[in-house]
Amino acid sequence: MTADQPPPELDPVIHAQARLRVVAALNVLGDGDEMTFGSLKDLLGMTAGNLSVHLTKLEEAEYVRITKTHRGRTPVTYVALTRRGRLAFEDYTRAIRALIDPAGGTT
Repeated sequence: MTADQPPPELDPVIHAQARLRVVAALNVLGDGDEMTFGSLKDLLGMTAGNLSVHLTKLEEAEYVRITKTHRGRTPVTYVALTRRGRLAFEDYTRAIRALIDPAGGTT
């Protein structure tokens, strides 16, 4: 970023603290890997209702994929970061770096 360039735009879907935490947690999984809703809830220390609201926003933006299934008779919900979500997170982290480091992180 130079003095004549506007600051980079931050993705408002990811920028909310809770959604940023969700996307960052899912980003460490490999492509195509998923995590159970319960595991994600416990990892982030969020309530089920709060996590559900944020996952809905991320799903509407096509940043996460939600899969509901059963393990025996027990319902299980899996959450995965989509390719679009992974790219959005990369763009978001690039924009943050550009804001923090006026040289854009390059030396």
